Amino acid sequence: MIRHLKLVLVISTSICLLVQSKTVNKDRNTPRPFPKGFLFGTSTASYQTEGGWNLDGKSENIWDHLTHTNPCSVKDCSNGDIANDSYHLYKRDVEMMRELGLHFYRFSLSWTRILSSSFPNKINDAGVQYYNNLIDEMLKYNIEPMVTLYHWDLPQQLQLLGGWTNPHVVDWFADYARVAFELFGDRVKYWVTVNEPRQICYQGYGAATMAPLIAIPGIAEYMCAKNLLVAHAKAYHIYDKEFRDKGAGVIGISISADWIEPETPKDTQAAFEALQFEWGQYAHPIFSEAGDFPPVMKERIAAKSAEQGFPRSRLPEFSKKEIEMLRGSSDFFGLNHYSTNILYKNASTQGIFEKPSFYDDIGAATYQRPEWPTSASFWLKSVPWGFYKLLRFISDEYNNPPVIITENGWSTLTGIEDDGRVAYYRDYLDAMLDAIEDGCEVIAYTAWSLMDNFEWMQGYTERFGLYEVDYNSPQRTRTPRKSAFVYKQIIRTNQLDYDYVPDTNEMTIDEGH
Repeated sequence: MIRHLKLVLVISTSICLLVQSKTVNKDRNTPRPFPKGFLFGTSTASYQTEGGWNLDGKSENIWDHLTHTNPCSVKDCSNGDIANDSYHLYKRDVEMMRELGLHFYRFSLSWTRILSSSFPNKINDAGVQYYNNLIDEMLKYNIEPMVTLYHWDLPQQLQLLGGWTNPHVVDWFADYARVAFELFGDRVKYWVTVNEPRQICYQGYGAATMAPLIAIPGIAEYMCAKNLLVAHAKAYHIYDKEFRDKGAGVIGISISADWIEPETPKDTQAAFEALQFEWGQYAHPIFSEAGDFPPVMKERIAAKSAEQGFPRSRLPEFSKKEIEMLRGSSDFFGLNHYSTNILYKNASTQGIFEKPSFYDDIGAATYQRPEWPTSASFWLKSVPWGFYKLLRFISDEYNNPPVIITENGWSTLTGIEDDGRVAYYRDYLDAMLDAIEDGCEVIAYTAWSLMDNFEWMQGYTERFGLYEVDYNSPQRTRTPRKSAFVYKQIIRTNQLDYDYVPDTNEMTIDEGH
């Protein structure tokens, strides 16, 4: 189980970005087994599924505020006020987990449902009871809860104080984390501190493409990054020192990472540097031996800041104490992965980005090939060999840490015949097995998502669920898609079988679940 993880050092002769991809499972007529004890789950997030946005003492978060004050910033002018109504329908959600035979289910806590004032001076009993009910219902059927403390829904009251750009957020988050550990740590063995720091910081504070829609590029996203990482580390050490012995659990962070492939060999160094900016800025301080932000980030941003007339680097510095606090502050590498991009750097990419900005600091451009299979999301194309390369890179770069795939999934439109999703899951699991065979310590896989949900700025126009949700029904009826039957078979047999054709007449609950 994850609680008994050990770091395994794999000596690799491959050069990071030149590692060669295997052909995706040469003999697809032969089922491929997963390692014994490999764990399968699905994932959701509180704002995307719960609803009950102002019920029983819950207060406003930044997504409540955004969707109520600027509703059509979301593509279909929708919101998460009701969403999947999991606040009332959690037993049906657990029934779906049982139907699939999940080993675990990853969900997030709503900060404002537990702490109405955003602070621990008053704990909201009704919110706590909801999560107790969900956790206990899961454990009744031997489904382990994997709890994410923060999945993008900061209390609006804290955002008014600067949110993730205010250094006091470190203590605010630590206080909230301690409350969660005290309330649920006796039953929750798997914790994720923060989901997808890049999206929180770059999209929330630099590009203004996610709540709180702040656009101070080249500055605010770096302030956010430092504070978020220190907050993560502080929560990690609180758990490690005060709660680990009581709960015997593990705790880590989930980092979103696309693979970046150089267009030509001359772009190899630029692609490596772009990886360090895109997600290495969150992984390097935690998983590298040296710690701190990646050297290329520190050097590049300092130089550009000086050129642009800033008296100091736009990238905040960690103190020596913070560097040490961050190093090793994750029991596993939580990886959210969806797709791959091609990078090029030449004369045409110089000076095309706003100054200062994150992408001007990178100084290169990316694209995706038109022939790659495309989902309902413009940014999501199926490139399984990129998944293989990414896993090898993480293994080589960070001493082969235990990896939990905390998200991986495919978007469609409505409808239960989702052959594209079936193909994506099979191809990506196949690539993952190639990486495992080559020594990568991948120990668990989480499909995004258990069911359709509110997809942030895309509202309900894009669907990621194994189960389709009928948002026109007051009952928010959940119906299994073809992919649900395929995933169920993978979990039941612990193997990947391309030849399996599901009988989609009914979904039953396996014995033991």
